[in-house]
Amino acid sequence: MFTVITPSSDEELKRYFNLRWRVLREPFQRPPGSEQDEYDQVSHHRMVVNAAGEPVAIGRVHFNSPDEAQIRFMASAPEYRGEGHGVSIVYALEQVARAEGAKHVVINSRDNTLGFYQKCGYTLVEEADTLKNSTAEHQLRKEFSESNRIIYRPEWCADLQQIWQQDIPISEAMGIRIHQYTGREFETRATLSRNTNVHGTMFAGSIYSLATLTCWGLLHLQLQERQLPGSVVLGDGTIHYHKPVTHEPRATAQLRNMTGDFSPLKKNRNARLTLKAQVFDNDSPVAEFSGQFVVLAPTSDK
Repeated sequence: MFTVITPSSDEELKRYFNLRWRVLREPFQRPPGSEQDEYDQVSHHRMVVNAAGEPVAIGRVHFNSPDEAQIRFMASAPEYRGEGHGVSIVYALEQVARAEGAKHVVINSRDNTLGFYQKCGYTLVEEADTLKNSTAEHQLRKEFSESNRIIYRPEWCADLQQIWQQDIPISEAMGIRIHQYTGREFETRATLSRNTNVHGTMFAGSIYSLATLTCWGLLHLQLQERQLPGSVVLGDGTIHYHKPVTHEPRATAQLRNMTGDFSPLKKNRNARLTLKAQVFDNDSPVAEFSGQFVVLAPTSDK
């Protein structure tokens, strides 16, 4: 279990700055203490910790002006890289920047992290000459808007939302919207008033549809991540209902809850996967869905 926290205790701050030094300064033979600067006192800090409270990823955001926020000192522990924790930090820092009234955010990036930030919706605005200076940094920028509140692959999510509206009419009737995608977790939300029964709670069928579409959406995006062709269809699904939904519903699907793999598609064969989703009433889980999906390989023209 991983959690995003605001480091506040002496011990948390010690671990936070130690990870910053270990990743960003020690490889360049810089002494402990060099990882801190004068902006740390006026910055917002976030840290992903594991179940033992050990830091996994860190980052901070400060303001250059009332309109401009800057994210700096992003670092992930080497043993946890590739697990999506950097996206969690960027998302948490952007939430702070938006809440504080920033109109845009800037990030300086070296070559090795440039692609990561572009996947998070950032645009390259100033390219560094890394041929003359390998440590030179590019500047990226994101103008805050409703469309790019989705932290990872916002363009893909916008396309997916359009596919739902055009090809799956029930999604529009239910008011289903993509709320967030991190590369490893996909969250949707629906409008309760469009899905109520005679008791004023959410139809069981609507809960099932929301959970199914959430799993479907995550699998669709994962096909794009892997650059694989295919069409996702539901083969079978089961759901367990525990409590009625009385508030605006939301559903999440996580990649770690997927079994099976996409590899048969590389041989032009169908792939079979199982994925789970949870439906929430506010923060309380009220239903668990498990779907058996088939990704249909494209048929070859003869």
